[in-house]
Amino acid sequence: MLPVPVEVIERRIYLIRGQKVMLDSDLAALYQVPTKRLNEQVRRNRSRFPEDFMFQLSGDETESLRSQIATSKAGPGGRRYLPYVFTEHAVAMPSSVLNSERAVQMNILIIRAFIQLREILATHKDLACKIEELERRQPVQAADIAAVYNLVEKLVAPPRERRHRPIGFITESSTRAL
Repeated sequence: MLPVPVEVIERRIYLIRGQKVMLDSDLAALYQVPTKRLNEQVRRNRSRFPEDFMFQLSGDETESLRSQIATSKAGPGGRRYLPYVFTEHAVAMPSSVLNSERAVQMNILIIRAFIQLREILATHKDLACKIEELERRQPVQAADIAAVYNLVEKLVAPPRERRHRPIGFITESSTRAL
């Protein structure tokens, strides 16, 4: 077995454009090959990687990822090209173009990580539905609770003392007496 736990792989799976994906640099690190070599093999075998299997990130997406996970800077000393990401369906393909035992073993672990994530999401889908239902009902319940609170406050609060104004015709002499 490889010394890479499935949890480590799961942390390298991101949600981009509504799909679970892995960065080319993360896959290359797991396969223990340079990112340049991985991308080179992908270009040579482009027919195995249609757009729904792999796509290149836009500049904004790359900047967003860079700020979230501290990827290397662009330009000298860093990445010169926008990264590629591989969808869940494409993670098996790099092992076929890299032709190494490590690639085959890592492929198995990566697929297991995607499966485990899918199972976790399916398990918690019921919980997510219940939370959504509570969120939908919350504004109505909050208004009801506020109304009940106001009524209880009026019933429990001591009556305020009111100063009574004198009744009748008020003259200067009568106000001095008060």
